[in-house]
Amino acid sequence: QVQLVESGGGLVQAGGSLRLSCLASGRTFSSYVMGWFRQAPGKVREFVFAIVWSSSSTYYADSVKGRFTISRDNAKNTVYLRMNSLQPDDTAVYYCAARSGLTRVTMHYDYNYWGQGTQVTVSS
Repeated sequence: QVQLVESGGGLVQAGGSLRLSCLASGRTFSSYVMGWFRQAPGKVREFVFAIVWSSSSTYYADSVKGRFTISRDNAKNTVYLRMNSLQPDDTAVYYCAARSGLTRVTMHYDYNYWGQGTQVTVSS
């Protein structure tokens, strides 16, 4: 099994930045996808960003284009989500998720490992 632990959430003013981290431990896979999702109160869980570990290919939602970036540290088994120009609509619980062998990355139900989530609150 795989364990995922997010960190880095907090409270920021609109226009500010945060960097979220997701530390993975346990079983490793030859083809491993790690994604970020978020869920605001009363809304569905939304795809944010994903990275394919083996190829470094990245995918992102239109809502975060030009503002968020994803990166990884292979030695630390950690992925990062850098969030710039944050707006109140970005307020949500952010989750790290993972699965081996995905052929698509944007659907939350395709992932079988999840972190506990970290709260991001953006005030205006």
